[in-house]
Amino acid sequence: MAREMELDLVEISAKTAPPICKILNYSKFLYEQKKKEKLLKSKTSKVVLKEIRFGPQTDDHDYEFKKRHAIKFLKEGAKLKTFVFFKGRSIIFKDQGKILLLRLAEELQDIGKVEQMPKLEGKRMIMLIAPIKKK
Repeated sequence: MAREMELDLVEISAKTAPPICKILNYSKFLYEQKKKEKLLKSKTSKVVLKEIRFGPQTDDHDYEFKKRHAIKFLKEGAKLKTFVFFKGRSIIFKDQGKILLLRLAEELQDIGKVEQMPKLEGKRMIMLIAPIKKK
């Protein structure tokens, strides 16, 4: 029957007692499958990670400037990785770094939620903030 119609006989399920087959144009079937996969792939969202770096004694003006950038990044839908970098002996100010990051988290709580609380990794204290999805 498939030869008469100049189409392909495609086996759908081989595990059933009589195998299930379908008569169709196989190249068109593959094209449709690729098209569906491409559509599903385009609908998945890509996570963008933006970084903002502070020092342990960041001034108020610099802090506000970087906070505005953080707000912009979160509104665009990007995740935010904020960190305080300690150089040399400034590691003794790790409590100031933690206070700075927690202050930022508190001020951004209406547009972003903290995924990872401030944690010291080597000479960096890192905190992750994800945007809140609006409905």
